[in-house]
Amino acid sequence: MDNSIRKIIFIAVFAALISVGSIIGIPIGPVNIMLANFFIFLAAFILGFPWAAASVAVFLLLGLIGIPVFQNGGSGISHFAGPTGGFLPGYLLAALLIPLIADTGKKSLIKDIIAITAGILIIYLPGIPWLKYKLDFNWPEAFAAGFTPYILFDIIKGAAAVFLARSVPFRLKKADA
Repeated sequence: MDNSIRKIIFIAVFAALISVGSIIGIPIGPVNIMLANFFIFLAAFILGFPWAAASVAVFLLLGLIGIPVFQNGGSGISHFAGPTGGFLPGYLLAALLIPLIADTGKKSLIKDIIAITAGILIIYLPGIPWLKYKLDFNWPEAFAAGFTPYILFDIIKGAAAVFLARSVPFRLKKADA
């Protein structure tokens, strides 16, 4: 199969997985606990740079044009403007950053752990300030609402993504050779 077709298929598959992971969630506050970031982490390790970011960009574009792929089956610009809107660009940043760290130089578990840690934290980087702004929280309230309830789940999802990605013998970027 042509590599360009293979890339398009993998981008579409991961965009679909991210969408399903975003729709199904456990409501615990302004932001649900969802599997979307797990699939973003997995895409980052399996697809690499820039294909993981392309899958997230497709997911974001689908939601922006009205396909119900965001939290609770939502869509449209309102999700970018709402309290959870800051986490959406964080997804794209994570899909860019994780493979840049993980795929530089020799592969190692330590490097994958550093990459996933950076990826988890970069999702919060635009998310928490945006949540603070939109809900008129002070910083402790913003962290209590947008970080504290989720970080343990994100660490578990990150660890699962690292484990699964290291178990998969194929990574898209290897097919480019």
